[in-house]
Amino acid sequence: MPYDFDQLIDRRNTNSLKYDFAKERGKRENLLPMWVADMDFSTPPEVTEALIDAARHGIFGYSDVKEDYFQVLKSWFASHYNWSIERKWLVKTPGVVFAIAMAVRSLTKEGDSILIQRPVYYPFSEAILSNNRKLINNPLIYENGTYSIDYEDFEGKIIDNQVKLFILCNPHNPVGRVLTEKELTLLGDICVKHGVLVVSDEIHADFIHPGHCHTAFASVKEEYANISVTCTAPSKTFNLAGLQVSNVFIPNPSLKKKFKAEINKSGYSQLNTMGLIACKAAYQYGEEWLEELKAYIYDNILTAREFIEKEIPVLKVIDTEGTYLFWVDFNELGMEEADLEDFITEKAGLWLDGGTMFGPEGKGFQRFNLACPKSTLLKALNQLRDAINSL
Repeated sequence: MPYDFDQLIDRRNTNSLKYDFAKERGKRENLLPMWVADMDFSTPPEVTEALIDAARHGIFGYSDVKEDYFQVLKSWFASHYNWSIERKWLVKTPGVVFAIAMAVRSLTKEGDSILIQRPVYYPFSEAILSNNRKLINNPLIYENGTYSIDYEDFEGKIIDNQVKLFILCNPHNPVGRVLTEKELTLLGDICVKHGVLVVSDEIHADFIHPGHCHTAFASVKEEYANISVTCTAPSKTFNLAGLQVSNVFIPNPSLKKKFKAEINKSGYSQLNTMGLIACKAAYQYGEEWLEELKAYIYDNILTAREFIEKEIPVLKVIDTEGTYLFWVDFNELGMEEADLEDFITEKAGLWLDGGTMFGPEGKGFQRFNLACPKSTLLKALNQLRDAINSL
């Protein structure tokens, strides 16, 4: 049976970060929220049933996983990314952001240079700067409605700053690029050449749109596997962010040992019991649900693109190859950043993620979350069009 992604689920008064904390985050109440990257869809019913069964048992003691958990992961990564993982690589963490911070702390020392490609997911910068590392930026090139990599600048920055670690975002948040194997090879070869380790954030890997495919960085060459920490999670794919579970793969035993030692220093040990249950159920039973969801989200992306190009041509839509995020260029409105933020909230009645959150390269952009019922999307688009028409 088809799943009902058109269903409107009231998330207010559920302690939802997305819906219930506008005032605490400096926004006015009753904005239409399309900001933080969680979905307005229920998780697959099999996941809900697995959680209900566990709740009925009534004991929530310390938990870990057996071989069957890993086999479910192995099957998923083999069938979706053509990547054969090994159990000895696996480290479970409460989230990808936590894993990135642990990698920064364990694989570099204070004062070391770490490279990112802005505009990019802002916790990358926070993990670097808050741990007293030096942030090096290889800005993405924005041209003709899409983004590409400046490889000469990438290598030059590595050499000039003696970069120790590169944090890769693929699929890229917020710009929506899905790197090809050729692009990953160009990056990987430079990193191997200069002894740079790679943390690859692949949390959006299950949302790849027609005409594109996801390639795990560590799967391209054995040399890349040996220098990489690959961060994955079911949280974006199955809307499980609040259950705090991610799966990190580190093929190099030495890197894994350092990574686990840093986790031990943090005082963290067993994961959330319900998160482990949900993760296994999602990867084991969520395939059909995900395929229908991806089709629905891709239709939302096409709908948003067509609407903006026809009804709000002053805005520029960035070509989205992956993720359920939508990166839109508002620069032709000619507004200063503060004025644009005020316009989005006060005139359009929307709560979006402002582009400078992802670095100064995001000035004049806004990030939309399109993982919502189509009626919500159309309401947001109409509010935005009417606000711009009123200027």
